[in-house]
Amino acid sequence: MRRWLLLNGGAAKVASLKLGHVVENTDPLPHKAPVLLEFSRRFLEWLDKVRLEDKTKTYYRDGWRLLKTTTVVNMRLDQITRDVIETLRFSGASSNANCALRTLRRMLHKAEEWTLIRHAPKLKLMKEYGRSLRLDDEAEKKLLGGAAACNWRKRSLRLFRDIIILMRDTGIGTKESFTGCASRTWIGKPA
Repeated sequence: MRRWLLLNGGAAKVASLKLGHVVENTDPLPHKAPVLLEFSRRFLEWLDKVRLEDKTKTYYRDGWRLLKTTTVVNMRLDQITRDVIETLRFSGASSNANCALRTLRRMLHKAEEWTLIRHAPKLKLMKEYGRSLRLDDEAEKKLLGGAAACNWRKRSLRLFRDIIILMRDTGIGTKESFTGCASRTWIGKPA
């Protein structure tokens, strides 16, 4: 409509409408949009007060933890466009990136709701892939056979067997199970 008014000599009408909004204090954007880092304080305070599930709150806090390491944190909210968002990179799997992107989307929509920006940009999430390998009977037998061939102490072998059983019972993926064992379980001398 504005474009039509401007093309038909309605610049004065547009200006008067804008002035009317400001005078009536209904102008949606009376100030500059804040930087994402500044806005995060308000968002996190809102997150503490709002009735959401604890897991959802933790998810958004994790998303913010990932976001605050990027360059977008120093940008004004109205400068964060879809093109800027598509250049963001996050460490880890695509689920990490999607956590950060969902958090950013929620933050931008809250900024729109609180009339800090005109509209939140639409953003695309990354494709996530489910687990393709699971620890099955055959893999369990190979792992236990390999552990037995290592001549471990009986207690270490029993502990390893218990870990394999736990991994199978919880449905943990093969990749997660081996990185978990390497980084957390076998620290120090075997018992």
